[in-house]
Amino acid sequence: MRKNDLINSLAKKGNILTFEDALKVSNLSRESLRVVLLRLERRGIIERIEKGKYLIIPLGAEKGKYTLHEFVIGSTLIEPYSIAYWSALNYYGLTEQIPTTVFLQTTARKKNQDIKVFGVEYQIIKIKKEKTFGIRKEWIEESPINITEKEKTIIDCLDK
Repeated sequence: MRKNDLINSLAKKGNILTFEDALKVSNLSRESLRVVLLRLERRGIIERIEKGKYLIIPLGAEKGKYTLHEFVIGSTLIEPYSIAYWSALNYYGLTEQIPTTVFLQTTARKKNQDIKVFGVEYQIIKIKKEKTFGIRKEWIEESPINITEKEKTIIDCLDK
């Protein structure tokens, strides 16, 4: 499969591609696919979010100058997740301060809980399973994201 065909077929699924998705579509070996993805990254066609996850750069966009909304990028960092705390307060207009960090709430464990992607800091906060309620789906840039509801956001902020 040619590089352009690979990107076109993966781009139909969205702006984010994973190594595993590319492996299924490409019919390449893992090592060959690593080389192809590295070359695509060097040419500015994709940009690495973290290990095994890439952002597909639209045609005409300059490398390093295109990104998705920080909540959409955050949604790719861990599963399950929800945008929470100060980030959710800002989303609902409950604070005038603009947070410099995107806060993600999860029940999963992640080795690195403080991540920087495309200049945006993400903080992943592990919570107990019984505290996972009050989560709604919103759409940002044609991508679904999970975010805590207003009431849950306030409860979470008081709980921390």
